[in-house]
Amino acid sequence: MLTVETSADPARVLVVTAHPDDVDFGASGTVAALVAGGAEVTYCIVTDGDAGGFDPTVPRADIPGIRRAEQVAAAAVVGVTDVRFLGYRDGELTVSHDLRRDITRVIRQVRPQRVITMSPVRNWDRIGASHPDHMAAAEATVQAIYPDARNQFAHPTLMLDEGLDEWVVEELWMFGSPTPNTYVDVTDHLGTKLAALRAHVSQTEHMTDLEDMIRSWMTMAAQRGGLAEGRLAEMFQAVRTG
Repeated sequence: MLTVETSADPARVLVVTAHPDDVDFGASGTVAALVAGGAEVTYCIVTDGDAGGFDPTVPRADIPGIRRAEQVAAAAVVGVTDVRFLGYRDGELTVSHDLRRDITRVIRQVRPQRVITMSPVRNWDRIGASHPDHMAAAEATVQAIYPDARNQFAHPTLMLDEGLDEWVVEELWMFGSPTPNTYVDVTDHLGTKLAALRAHVSQTEHMTDLEDMIRSWMTMAAQRGGLAEGRLAEMFQAVRTG
């Protein structure tokens, strides 16, 4: 179900999230469908998830490398091979000029028609979707889309030193939004989504109810979107930005 006009088959899609595993909880079924349809998908992960993990015996200094490797493995499950990490600190993310520039750089490099990110708006129905890092990464992404990436005079070193011309993103899709308007049927990609999530061993190995939780979320999304009984969906707030 779509309530806004969107492109059915973007050639290039950029996903920007705060932490490794965010995309897999929120949108990996949709990503799998996009890849199956021929889209080139790039992941941009803002932090290394260094405040994550549940095993106190694992040295904290090892966590960033572990989580990067897990995200690369999870991306491969859904067919994504271009995974980029910005290296910001987990739990300390703010909407800074540097962060806007770094996301703008990736937008201009990838030149996507669609950007998928998290919601910059707090969701009081699902407080877990509104981690401060999630909202900061999303707001910085929105600002990178407009006005930064399309303005040749914004972040001038990107053009002068790196040769990155301006780029206009046509669509923004946000997951975790309190006001979704777009529901993607990803029933056929449930197994892929679960496999991607299980690749994040440090985050999900202890979750004995992972499949039940994901099915519950996706069933609720499908019902909210008016899909047929038994279908599973991921939901987004989609807006035209071009």
